[in-house]
Parts: sequence; C-alpha cells; structure tokens
Amino acid sequence: MKHLLHNVSFVFALLALASCAATAPSVATTAPAPADTTRKTPASLPAEDLSKYRPAFSGAKTESSAPVATAKPRPVPPTNQVNTQIDQRLRDQAYTNQNVKYAQGYRILAYVGLERDQAMAVRRTIIGQYPEETDYVTFKQPVYRLWVGDYLTRLEAEQAIQRIRPLAPKAELQPAQIVLNKTTY
Repeated sequence: MKHLLHNVSFVFALLALASCAATAPSVATTAPAPADTTRKTPASLPAEDLSKYRPAFSGAKTESSAPVATAKPRPVPPTNQVNTQIDQRLRDQAYTNQNVKYAQGYRILAYVGLERDQAMAVRRTIIGQYPEETDYVTFKQPVYRLWVGDYLTRLEAEQAIQRIRPLAPKAELQPAQIVLNKTTY
C-alpha cells in the first residue's frame, strides 16, 4: 500500500512536468539583451577633460630653504554693526523674563495625611531646622499635604530631600509648577 502511494504521487509529478514542458514555446525567441547597467571600468570610458571645472589658484606655494617673513594681517573693521539690534533684543527678552512668575520644577511632598496637627508638627520641625525653605500646606478634603521648597532642577531637589528625609521619612519628590524667586537669580 505504501509503495502504491509513492508510485501514484510519482506519476502525478511526472505528468505535471510533462504538461509544463508541452506548454513552453517551441521556438526560442531571442529577446534583446538588457542594457548593461554595471559601472564601466575607467579604461573603457572615453577620456574627458575636466580641467575647465577645477578651480585654479594663483601663487602656488614654493618650498624654499629660507623662511619667508610674512606681514601680520591687520584686523578688518566690521562694516555692518548689529550690536545695537542685539542689545535691543536682549533688553526685550529680559523684560519678558521679568514677567515670568512660574516654571516647571520640583517640590518635596513631606506629609500626606488626615491629621492637621501632625502636618503642622512636621512643618514646624522642617522650618525650624531649615528656615530658608518655603512651605505650602494644602487641604483637599479630607487630606492635608505639606509641600516644601521650590527647586528648578532635579539635582537641587535631590540634595534638599536628603536633608529633609531625617525629619520627614516618607518625603518624596514631585514635579510641580514652582514660583520663581527673582532675587536669587
């Protein structure tokens, strides 16, 4: 039975090949050869004069044994001064920057909880130890939050949280919109 299955499949394969051969064109047609798209070698290309496209430099360097003293080039005075325009733009930008009150920065979340007295106790200990720090107590029913500091960079905030962590062990760093203090900048 196994040999019969192999023989039958072999016969069908031969028939398929024979039918393909029968449908092939009997006369070989000669198609034009495709154009050669490979890059030609430099020897087979015609010589082309490219000297008219090359830049020509006058006064080629000549090597001599004695060093030649060259005159020091004088500075060229600028013809179009833009200093007044730049100064005006800088003044305009400085005036605009004076009106900016807030920026993206970081604050330390020192306390989150339901007890107002505990939030104020943590606040008193932090401000007692570090009076230069700003603090913000917010109440959104029923939770009190104590935020400490306005830090523009994460590095400043990380340094401050290392100082505050002994006083508030659950303190964490939070990105926030901070108030810019113009006297420190």
